[in-house]
Amino acid sequence: MARHVCTGDITQCRVDAIINAAKNSLLGGGGVDGAIHRAAGDGLLAECRALGGCETGKAKITRGYDLKAKYVIHTVGPIWHGGGFGEEELLRSCYRSCFELVKRYGLKSVATPLVSAGVYGYPKKEAYRIATQEADAFLRGYDAEIYIVLYGGNALIADECGDELTDLPI
Repeated sequence: MARHVCTGDITQCRVDAIINAAKNSLLGGGGVDGAIHRAAGDGLLAECRALGGCETGKAKITRGYDLKAKYVIHTVGPIWHGGGFGEEELLRSCYRSCFELVKRYGLKSVATPLVSAGVYGYPKKEAYRIATQEADAFLRGYDAEIYIVLYGGNALIADECGDELTDLPI
């Protein structure tokens, strides 16, 4: 299938799973993490409490509850400290861990934000480059639709990188 780039509200995506750029606790927070928790409802928080958190660079999966997505794949991205502290490999590990769950659960469509590019401070263009590279690498061995969902002014990054925007899968 293919990788797509779109803008909009990831909580509105009608896909098998959405990726949540989560905190280590998995108990919600600001940005996309808070938006996903609010849209999914109380069941998501209860299930996340039972998971006992998640390590940076890893991923865990829950049901989607009140979301249009069947599942939420939670991943904890690295906090940007200038690039000399293993941030790139940790961010790549986030996507690889998420895509491993996509494969394990036999999912065929997934939407992801730019992990770590919000309050964690990862440079947006670099976060986009890593997201697209990891999605493309995964798609060479697995048949799925991957939507990279950009929020707000981040759409300019896709244009700068020569990627066309498509419609959000709603």
